Amino acid sequence: MIVKPKVRGFICTTSHPQGCAENVKQQIAYVKTQKPITGPKKVLVIGASTGYGLASRIVASFGAEAQTIGVFFEKAASGKRTASAGWYNSAAFEQEAEAAGIYAKSINGDAFSNEIKQQTIDLIKQDWNGKVDLVIYSLASPRRIHPDSGEIFNSALKPIGKTFTDKTVDVMNGTVSNIVIEPANDDDIANTVEVMGGEDWAMWVDALLTADVLADGAKTVAYSYVGPEVTYPIYRQGTIGRAKEHLEATAHKLTEILQQQCHGHAYVSINKGLVTQASAAIPVVPLYISLLYKTMKEKDLHEGCIEQISRLYQDHLYNPNGMATDDVDRIRIDDWEMRDDVQSAVMQAWLDVNSDNIEQISDLKGYRDEFYKLFGFGLANIDYDAEIDVDVAVPSIKN
Repeated sequence: MIVKPKVRGFICTTSHPQGCAENVKQQIAYVKTQKPITGPKKVLVIGASTGYGLASRIVASFGAEAQTIGVFFEKAASGKRTASAGWYNSAAFEQEAEAAGIYAKSINGDAFSNEIKQQTIDLIKQDWNGKVDLVIYSLASPRRIHPDSGEIFNSALKPIGKTFTDKTVDVMNGTVSNIVIEPANDDDIANTVEVMGGEDWAMWVDALLTADVLADGAKTVAYSYVGPEVTYPIYRQGTIGRAKEHLEATAHKLTEILQQQCHGHAYVSINKGLVTQASAAIPVVPLYISLLYKTMKEKDLHEGCIEQISRLYQDHLYNPNGMATDDVDRIRIDDWEMRDDVQSAVMQAWLDVNSDNIEQISDLKGYRDEFYKLFGFGLANIDYDAEIDVDVAVPSIKN
C-alpha cells in the first residue's frame, strides 16, 4: 500500500516502515561518529521504542556495544492499518543490531503489569550470562492499570489551584491563540501521580532486585523535564509536575535501597524539551519548543534525542572523570536549553509571537518536520509514492 501521514490532533495515525527505519539508521550513524563509550554491557530499556527510550537503546548498543532488552507496548500492522511508529523503529533497530552482531531482543506488552516484568526477568535469566548494569525507565503513557489492584488511572494535563490562560499554537496551520484550562481536582492530581510518578519505576527495580538480576554497581535512570517558567503552570507546577516530584523523590528512595543491596544508584535525568509523541500532547509546549528550536539552532546548540542521550552516556553516566549532578542529585542535560542567553531570547519571542509572525520568529517548520519524522515521514531517500509492505516483523517478537 501507499502510506501517507494522517494527522489527528497531536497524533499521526499512520506510520511509514521505511521512513522509520531510515530515522533509526540516521541515529545509529550519529552514534558511530562519537567516541566509544566504556560503559554498560547489559542494558534494560523500559519504554524503548520511540524518543528518548529508543535513543537510549541505540547509544547503548552502538556506542558501548551493549546487549539490550527493550520493553514497549506497540501495535503490529493489521489489514490496512500500519503498525505504530514504535513497532517499525524496533524492527529496524533489531535488524541493524543483528547485522552488527549485537544482541537485541524486545518484549511487547504493558510494562506496568506484573506479567511483563516477570517475562523480562525470565529473558534476562535465560539469555544473559551476567546481570543488568543499566536500567533506563522511559515510559510515557497517559493511562495505567495498577498491577495489583487492577484499578485504572488516567493522567490529566491541568494546572493546580487556578485556571491557566496563555498562548498556544495549532502546529499544522500556525494559528496562535489563547488556551484556557480549568484547574485540576484532587482526583486528577492523584491519578496523574499514579500514572507518571515513580511507583512503577520502583516496582521494576524491586522486581529486578528480588530476582537477583542487577549487577554490582548497577545504575537506573528515569527521564524528566523542568522547562522554563512560562510552562510551569501547566507543567512543573501542574499535575505533571506533581508526578515528576514523586519520580524524583522515588530516585532518592531507590538509591538508598540500591546502595544497600548492590552498591547501585538511581538518577533522574532532566532532559531538553523536544518534539516527542508525549510533548506534542501538552498545551503551550509545542509553541515553546518552536521558539526554542529557532534560538538554539541560531546559537548552534540544538540537539535531538540521540545527541542528548549520547551526551548523557558520554559526559555523565560513564564519564571517566566522574559525574556532575545538581543540588538534588539530578543529571542536567537540559543545561544548554536553560542557559540565560537562550531563555532570554525565547521569552522575548514568546511575548512577541502571534499568528502573523510565527513562521518568522519561530522554527515552526522545524517542529512540523520533527513531528512527521517521529512517524517516518519527510525523510530523504524515501519514495513516499511507492507501494510498500506495511507488515514488518520485529525479529525477536513471535506473534
